[in-house]
Amino acid sequence: MAQYAVLIYERVPPEDLPKEIMDRHIGLPERIGELGGKVTAGLALQPNETATAIRGDLVTDGPFVETKEVLAGVYLLEARDLDHALACAKLTPVVEGGVEVRPLIDFQVVPD
Repeated sequence: MAQYAVLIYERVPPEDLPKEIMDRHIGLPERIGELGGKVTAGLALQPNETATAIRGDLVTDGPFVETKEVLAGVYLLEARDLDHALACAKLTPVVEGGVEVRPLIDFQVVPD
């Protein structure tokens, strides 16, 4: 099975997310499993203000770009193909934002 990152972009800070949304995150691996996929990791990120950006030799506090939505977390999942990954990712709960699905590169596999 292929691996995908589901990047969660949200406008609502984690501390302001309704309990219902947090409960849906907790149950997400089971719901994705019912579709035949597998969540291999789920990570929530600290608030944007805790970020440190590096561009060349320049290190700055805070996020590098201003956006309405911030990267709030990521799920790593295994799916048969992109269509299957998208079906699984649609189950990700968000309040005011969305998700982005990206295939992962397995550097341990040597391409033909």
